[in-house]
Amino acid sequence: MRILANDGIDPIGKKLLEEAGIEVDTQNIPQEELASKLNAYDGITVRSATKVRKELIDACPNIKVIGRGGVGMDNIDVEYARSKGVAVVNTPASSSLSVAELVFTHLFNGVRFVYDANRKMPVEGANQFNNLKKAYAKGSELRGKSIGIIGFGRIGRETAKVALGLGMDVLAYDLSEVPASLTLELSGNIKVEVPVKKVSLEELISQADFISIHTPFIEKPLLGKEEFEKMKKGVGIVNCSRGGTIDEEALIEALDSGQVAFAGLDVFDNEPTPRTAILQHPKISLTPHIGASTNEAQERIGVELANLVIDVLKG
Repeated sequence: MRILANDGIDPIGKKLLEEAGIEVDTQNIPQEELASKLNAYDGITVRSATKVRKELIDACPNIKVIGRGGVGMDNIDVEYARSKGVAVVNTPASSSLSVAELVFTHLFNGVRFVYDANRKMPVEGANQFNNLKKAYAKGSELRGKSIGIIGFGRIGRETAKVALGLGMDVLAYDLSEVPASLTLELSGNIKVEVPVKKVSLEELISQADFISIHTPFIEKPLLGKEEFEKMKKGVGIVNCSRGGTIDEEALIEALDSGQVAFAGLDVFDNEPTPRTAILQHPKISLTPHIGASTNEAQERIGVELANLVIDVLKG
C-alpha cells in the first residue's frame, strides 16, 4: 500500500507507517497534477495547502483514506468523500497547545507594542531611542484582564487554560456546551480546577478586554463593523483560527479609529496573498499561518495521523 503525504509528515509518523508496511511518498505533487497522479496511491495526507475536492475524489476512486494533519478540514469535501466510502480522518488534539501559545505570543506582542518596536528599532533605534521609549511606555499587563474566547473546542479550551494560568478571567462562548471549570495541570503534578464563565456572544463582545477566535470556517464574518462598535474601546483582537471570520476592512477602520488597540493575525482572507493594507498596518502583529507549526505539535500530529491511517488501511 502507498500513501502520498503531499504536505509532508513528521519523520516519526513516516516511520510508523513504514513499519506497518505502508510506503510513504513525501514528494509534493502540484494541485493541478493530482487528478492524474493520485491513482498510484491508496491514500493521501494533507495539511492546509492541498485541496481534496469532489472532482479529485471522483478522479481517484482507488483512494481509501484522506488524512488531515491538523484540526480544520475546510480544504476537504468531507461528506462527499465519506459518501463515496473514503475514510476521512484528522488530528484535532495534537496542535491545540501550539495554537494557544501563539495566541498569547500575539497578545504579549500587542500589550507591550513589540510588533511595532521590532519594526522601528532597526530603523530609528540609534537616533530616536528616547522617543521610542516614550512611545511604548504605556503598556499593560494581562493579569486581571478578561479574555473572550469565541469557540470553546479543544483549542479554545487550551487557550483558556493559558489565560487562567496568567490570572485572566475567561468569558467563553460556544454553540455547544461550555464546562463550568477547566483543570490546570501545573508542575509537580499539581492539578487545579478553575472556573470559566459562559456568556452569550453579545456579552462577550461588549465585556471582554481581549477577544480570541477559535471557530471553524464560516460563510459570514463573526466580527464586523457592528460588532467592533459594541466592543470596549481599546480592545485587542487575535485570530489564529480561520481567515474570513473577521471582516478585514472593518478591522482596519476599527484600528484606525482606536476602537481596537491592536490585532494579532495568523490567518487571512486571501491566503497565500493577504491584502497589503493588513500586512502593512502599524497596529497588527503578523504571523504566516503557523499556529500548529511547532516541533512538538508536528511530532504529535505525525504520530496521531499515522495511527489513524494504519487503522483504516490495516483494520
